[in-house]
Amino acid sequence: MQAWGTVVVTLAILMVVTVDAKIYERCELAARLERAGLNGYKGYSVGDWLCIAHYESGFDTTFVNHNPDGSSEYGIFQLNSAWWCDNGITPTKNLCHMDCHDLLNHHILDDIMCAKQIVSSQNGLSAWTSWKRHCSGHDLSQWLKGCAMQVKTDPKNYP
Repeated sequence: MQAWGTVVVTLAILMVVTVDAKIYERCELAARLERAGLNGYKGYSVGDWLCIAHYESGFDTTFVNHNPDGSSEYGIFQLNSAWWCDNGITPTKNLCHMDCHDLLNHHILDDIMCAKQIVSSQNGLSAWTSWKRHCSGHDLSQWLKGCAMQVKTDPKNYP
């Protein structure tokens, strides 16, 4: 009987953890990124951000990647624990002043604020290897096809 109670408690905990998880649909994420001010931010389009999120996490807010150097990457933009957040394990600069686990829920405004800080550095979106490999120099209009929004996809249109 005690084993049954343990199973029930474990399932209850798992349900609470997964309730806050979210895998965004492409157009839903595009609208969220636009509302958060990323369209045109530092000259990059929503298409750039969607491309990064796709290649980094598959639009999954709970995605965690463990690197060979001992650091981990968290959330929809895969923010690294050595530089941007504190996971309590990796020595970190914690430049976004946040707990890495705060990046693993459907509330992505904190992810976006940290990503804005990263893109404001001298490297811009080149801080993400996936952007350099899959997004930079490519036609990013495909990321917004079928989305009911008016978004400029050419960063040259921004001041």
